[in-house]
Amino acid sequence: MTVLGLMGSPKAKGNADLLLDRALAGAESAGAETEKLVAAKLNMAPCIACRGCEAAGECVVRDGMTEVYPKLENADAIIVATPIHFMGMPAQLKALVDRCQPFWVRKYRFSRPIEKRRKGLFIAVGGTNLPHTFDAIELEIKSFFHCLNVEYTDEILIPEISEHGDIADREAALMSAYRAGERLARTVLEEAG
Repeated sequence: MTVLGLMGSPKAKGNADLLLDRALAGAESAGAETEKLVAAKLNMAPCIACRGCEAAGECVVRDGMTEVYPKLENADAIIVATPIHFMGMPAQLKALVDRCQPFWVRKYRFSRPIEKRRKGLFIAVGGTNLPHTFDAIELEIKSFFHCLNVEYTDEILIPEISEHGDIADREAALMSAYRAGERLARTVLEEAG
């Protein structure tokens, strides 16, 4: 069983990165193999809306996303971890999500969705404590998961974390991420029989 972690922050060892590492460690403790992809390190262009994927459900742009597509398709569970940037996701993660248009085309135009049902965990940190801090990004992630046939099963949304690495001092939040990753992997393993 594979759990794929998508790190949305452009900063290494920041709050979202530390939480993702803990969640992946939790998944490993439950018997999963894990892999982490850092959106900012992928050699990929943003979607150019060329509609090339509408011919066969495949992206015609050949770059780093070519290797990411099968990982997204074959993972048994996906964890997305990201900071909030202006109430949404950072540009690097948004580029990755937008480049998943071929999966949308396959699902809705060709009636060929990803058949395997998977599970998903969403982790986000925000610098403010406004009432709607996570609303927009939560909707984006739910839409992304839905397109990939990933059930949105859990979330960890932490407000008022704005300085790089502050989460390292919040053991309860780190443990929450660990347990969420562990739960995610166990659920997938139990359902697989």
